[in-house]
Amino acid sequence: MLAGLYQHRLLTTTQLHALYTPRSRPRWTRRVLEGLRARGLVDRVQGPGTLSLWFVTDAGADAVETAGPRAEQRRRVTTPAQAEGLLRAHTIAVNDVGIAFTHAARELGDECGPDSWRHEIAHPISAGSARKQPQLVVADALLTYLQATDDGALVLHQRFIELDRGTARPAEQLAAKIARYTRLRYYTPASGVAPNAPAEPLWRRYYRSWPHLLIVLADQSERRIQQRIARTLALYESDPGKDHRIAIPVSFVALADLTARGPFAPIFITADKPERKMNWLGEARSSNER
Repeated sequence: MLAGLYQHRLLTTTQLHALYTPRSRPRWTRRVLEGLRARGLVDRVQGPGTLSLWFVTDAGADAVETAGPRAEQRRRVTTPAQAEGLLRAHTIAVNDVGIAFTHAARELGDECGPDSWRHEIAHPISAGSARKQPQLVVADALLTYLQATDDGALVLHQRFIELDRGTARPAEQLAAKIARYTRLRYYTPASGVAPNAPAEPLWRRYYRSWPHLLIVLADQSERRIQQRIARTLALYESDPGKDHRIAIPVSFVALADLTARGPFAPIFITADKPERKMNWLGEARSSNER
């Protein structure tokens, strides 16, 4: 739990129970957390209703960092003010996305757990200079899911997660973010390439295959979500700076559907076939058919 709070910054008691003690009573989860709090390793603030929001303290971060290898190398300790601030709902929602995939992996014998998503993954999409910082595209999270197929093979899936609550930015900005991911897929740095070696896109240094973009819509009505998707795709397609010869795989899902039905349900809308709902792998079938 301590390592999970270090990595994911802010988690509710319910989320911690789902990740670490799903076979125990919630009372046991609260007991463990209060024990960590008594030692000064974690703290909490009161969320909506009776919800407790947990985060590591400086002492807790020190304990994680001295314990050995960890998935998250960046130290970012959440303060009580931040836990109660504007980013609270965003962080909790991003973690709900990861937990939905964790649930599915447990049911299907796949691999996706508390260490399988990381927050705020940044990549340059332009060259920098001594006077100018490179332009970046920053994903809200990067999720990794290792799937075991029926014939015993293993398939590694990765997704850039973009959370959209429909409040902080207009559809035009969301469409522009998709365009930035498109630039990342084809951005090839001019420097750092060995003589006579073929140039290749930057992302190939980090990923076995291109992580598809998954846009998760939260805190919006079904009608608003449908409208948001349609407007975003229309603006993206009409972007005068877009090269219409290239594209990236993009899919949309409502967070409420994802948490209720899981990623293998046909609840996703893809940019190339918006009229037909698929599961997260682009298949027109549900998890119980796997």
